[in-house]
Amino acid sequence: MPDSYKAGLEHIRAGRFFEAHEELELSWRAAAPEERDFYQGLVHVAVAWYQAGRGNRVGAGRQLEKGLRRLERYEPEHRGVDVAGVRRQLRAAQAVVLSGSLDLTPPQV
Repeated sequence: MPDSYKAGLEHIRAGRFFEAHEELELSWRAAAPEERDFYQGLVHVAVAWYQAGRGNRVGAGRQLEKGLRRLERYEPEHRGVDVAGVRRQLRAAQAVVLSGSLDLTPPQV
């Protein structure tokens, strides 16, 4: 696995969403075409939580939707990530955002 992928996951796990986005974007740009949606989906996960932390409900909601869409075809598991579980978390986060809150439970990847 690329170092940027591992670093990106670690940043998400530590709640460093901006840094996660930066690392995962490197993996996305270098990925083979059939892998790009996976990495880009994880970028959307990181950016959704980053936007929520900034108080941007619209941005967080859009990123959650994009993450759900990009990660769908990689279920149930891909490259050590429980993609089905991540998508469940994204749907739960969407419900929170739709309720008017940005108090999102940190994602587990």
